[in-house]
Amino acid sequence: MSHDALGQQIARYADGDGIVDTAIPRLTLVRWSHADEPVHMLQRPALCIIAQGAKRVMLGDSVVAYGPASYLVASLDLPITGMVTQASDDAPYLCFCLYLDPVLLSDIAISLPPAAPVAEGSALSLHPITPELLDAASRLTALLGDPAGAPLLAPLIERELLVRLMTGPSGGIVRAITAGESRTGQIARAIGWLKAHFREPYNGPGLADLAGMSVSSFHDHFRRATAMTPLQYQKQLRLQAARTLMLADRLDAAEAGFRVGYDSPSQFSREYRRLFGAPPVRDMGRLRAMPQVAMAI
Repeated sequence: MSHDALGQQIARYADGDGIVDTAIPRLTLVRWSHADEPVHMLQRPALCIIAQGAKRVMLGDSVVAYGPASYLVASLDLPITGMVTQASDDAPYLCFCLYLDPVLLSDIAISLPPAAPVAEGSALSLHPITPELLDAASRLTALLGDPAGAPLLAPLIERELLVRLMTGPSGGIVRAITAGESRTGQIARAIGWLKAHFREPYNGPGLADLAGMSVSSFHDHFRRATAMTPLQYQKQLRLQAARTLMLADRLDAAEAGFRVGYDSPSQFSREYRRLFGAPPVRDMGRLRAMPQVAMAI
């Protein structure tokens, strides 16, 4: 199975630039016909396969560049900046993205033989693509053209994809999602709290206690997994939420900053510009002129 087959399926069901949430649960397709426009988003745990083009993903102070030769796995919710680096009208960037279901992963893990322990590092990792993964991804995408058969067949192919992930070179990072006492599971608990309470004042000792670690160990493992400190993670959640409020609800910068936890409008504007590259008013003008980018936020 070649990348061409998967690319043809993606192009068939993603006929315009942007992110397409499909009728198959957890399956998203991406098409982009131009390069160089960064998109800031909260990446959920997922398997991503590029069928055509290339992309650069920035997570904290780390950069991951990949194309069709590799697949990317995210094992935590991560505030990333993604930038398509290779795309054109004739050969658009085409990407298959399957969000990972922890319940289904746990069910599969019970049936698999135990795996050797692996060191848990970054929650964002690249691995060599295989014909088996390409074939399964293409078959799953093709089911978008079979609405009668998809409800029965899609869960089987999704399970096949997850088994291949869990038994291949990405097995350690994917299996860690299912293990509550793994470092990934411990950091995930803290991230879950941050996502629900990012407007509240930062509480490092409380987060470390929730994760079941000492403060120093928690900060070390959190930074190793996400390439940023817990406080930096919280700031990115706040700023991305404020950006969405300004874009969707047309709030002004002061009100959006206040709603996400900033007491100082000037501090909010400084940190907003540092992350997004422009002050709030200029950034909103740019996004409203580029609806395909705004839809991805």
